[in-house]
Amino acid sequence: MAAALITGSARGIGAAIALRLAKDGFDVALNDISEKSFENNDIMEQIKAQGVKCEKFIADVSKSDQVEAMVKAVKELFGSIDVLVNNAGITRDGLLARMSEENYDLVIAVNQKSVYNMMRYVAPIMMKQRSGRIINMSSVAGLHGNAGQFNYSASKAAIIGMTKSAAKELGSRGINVNAIAPGFISTPMTDQLSEEQKKAILELIAMKRYGNVEEIAGVASFLAGKDSSYVTGQVIEISGGLSM
Repeated sequence: MAAALITGSARGIGAAIALRLAKDGFDVALNDISEKSFENNDIMEQIKAQGVKCEKFIADVSKSDQVEAMVKAVKELFGSIDVLVNNAGITRDGLLARMSEENYDLVIAVNQKSVYNMMRYVAPIMMKQRSGRIINMSSVAGLHGNAGQFNYSASKAAIIGMTKSAAKELGSRGINVNAIAPGFISTPMTDQLSEEQKKAILELIAMKRYGNVEEIAGVASFLAGKDSSYVTGQVIEISGGLSM
């Protein structure tokens, strides 16, 4: 059976993608930064209820040595890594003139360097298999920028360039590499916004609503499946018409 590894998948978009891929028949390797992330969380039980294998792997994906060990463990347990979803991400928002170097470096490390780390160790496995799907989570902030998110926008824009470069390098090996750029999706991250901020954002969205995690997971399912066999190097924006 094919196996999928999803980073940052204890909750939110990552968990939704993990569950959808389990429903599609993939064994699932969950990843998050700590055991605490999985507390009061039944995502593993939901996935196992689909009749597939599921295991969690605790690793800080911004750290190369932890990624190397995790990828090795996932390969040994599942026998292959057929789909990689680079979903782990954080925000440390603030205006450019007031942004600390610490917060800039942290967001770049977690959001961007993690993608390098994961692809560096997973790509050789897929190359040997001569097949694989890599799905990188970018953002509309990476496509269009966003005031107060200089670091986050930089990290997500870089992911787009990494996706396109990897697609050109790996395409001849049977590996598809694509990115998803969500807009405003109802998650614990967006729940932190004030009511005034939420109202202002809705005015910019053509569909006048936030997206939900299942809508992101549906596109990830397409990119992980056979129907997207000739799709690579693409960035699919899921924003309800935010940027029109």
